[in-house]
Amino acid sequence: MVILASGSPRRQELLKKLCTDFVIKPCNAAEIETSDNPKNLAIKNARLKAETVAQDFSNDIVIGADTIVVLNGKIFGKPHGTQGAFEMLRTLSGKKHEVITGLAIVAQGKTYTAAEITEVYFGEMTDEEISAYVATGEPLDKSGSYALQGGAAKFIEKIHGDWSNVVGLPLYRLRLLAKSAGINF
Repeated sequence: MVILASGSPRRQELLKKLCTDFVIKPCNAAEIETSDNPKNLAIKNARLKAETVAQDFSNDIVIGADTIVVLNGKIFGKPHGTQGAFEMLRTLSGKKHEVITGLAIVAQGKTYTAAEITEVYFGEMTDEEISAYVATGEPLDKSGSYALQGGAAKFIEKIHGDWSNVVGLPLYRLRLLAKSAGINF
């Protein structure tokens, strides 16, 4: 059985493109929030999620993922309320940032990890545009306070890399990682 250690509806929809038969077991372990190396942080949190869930499902394949937004080395996780979302979006306005998703697969007692990095270019946003977007509530549970597949699409000038990574589950990288673990989706 394949288990996704995430309650994210976006990750669930994306995983359906690789594997239609899986179950959802969100991980409630406290994530690590700081690190000098954002890529390693995303991998550590993905590994934490997958390995925590795998403790109860040792004969199954468990997939964990963690997505963060990084600007000039600063990590942007999920915002703390509407003011936090507003400030994050104001900081990202008119700038290029990276979206990093760490991946972990636990299978047959072994853990396999990888990460995907995508560059996202935001156009300039006015305070009024940011406030209107934050008022929708969409940014409040998203790393970096935005959803590429949602209302923030109108602010994104371009992306370099895997769009599914920005949504929260880089499908191509996950497929390659699964192959390295001997799993064919």
